Amino acid sequence: MTEQQHNEDGFRAGFVSFVGRPNAGKSTLTNALVGEKIAITSPKPQTTRRAIRGIVHRPDGQLIVVDTPGIHRPRTLLGERLNALVEATLGDVDVIGFCVPANEKLGPGDRFISERLEDFPRAKKVAILTKTDRASKEEIFEQLTRLGALREWDAVIPVSSVTRDQLDILSDELLALMPLSPPLYDDEATTDEVEDDRIAELIREAALDGVRDELPHSLAATVDDREEREDGLLEIYASLYVERDSQKGIVIGKGGSRLRDVGERARHEIEALLGRRVYLSMRVKVLKEWQRDPKALGRLGF
Repeated sequence: MTEQQHNEDGFRAGFVSFVGRPNAGKSTLTNALVGEKIAITSPKPQTTRRAIRGIVHRPDGQLIVVDTPGIHRPRTLLGERLNALVEATLGDVDVIGFCVPANEKLGPGDRFISERLEDFPRAKKVAILTKTDRASKEEIFEQLTRLGALREWDAVIPVSSVTRDQLDILSDELLALMPLSPPLYDDEATTDEVEDDRIAELIREAALDGVRDELPHSLAATVDDREEREDGLLEIYASLYVERDSQKGIVIGKGGSRLRDVGERARHEIEALLGRRVYLSMRVKVLKEWQRDPKALGRLGF
């Protein structure tokens, strides 16, 4: 089909980015809309570190969901680079979806982000009330009222990524705000993420589970090598980076027990992603204060 035919049919395509404070449900919503796991999820702050694109295919259009790091006040060079990435992304998207959980009160962090939306006049603004499955009808109504008082929105939509309640309505509303355009990605594409990056993220997600509060920011993961075995098994060699020797001990655990547990959970997710059997070998390495070191950040892809 030609570009002209697509536009005559009212086909729309464009970019939406979800913003919100940590644990507002942005990555979970991205995965629910796309229909597969594109972004890792964790209750830890700053879980998302890249602009990850997930593609939602509809008969009448294409939504490219850009999951970004949360807007925050940076304390390290990594934090500054993540903020710069968010600024660049939000300056280019067609719609910004402001995510607020239905079961939590609006706080200073929400108001800070809402005010920052003024810095991106090009994008239309949609308020998305997430986690409605965890809130009563009264709580949902009160939160919708508070959101309405924050600013003028192009749409306000309550959703649940878990029960999929109103996800179709959200897709409809977002697509209606997109420009007329031919498809921007092939029909089969669900993300433009490189496979090794997706694998590294799954390893980091497994490592984030259950770690102490000071550790999440210090964790990074890379895929160093992969080898095909004659028996059809894929060998993946990966590294988990921390900033201090004491953190290395925490990640490995007593007698290597925690690292084995992380490896098992990561391998399960990687096999689901690749659709094949995998042997995963992980090493934990110390890269001193990597969040503040430009060279180290470059090595880790930031």
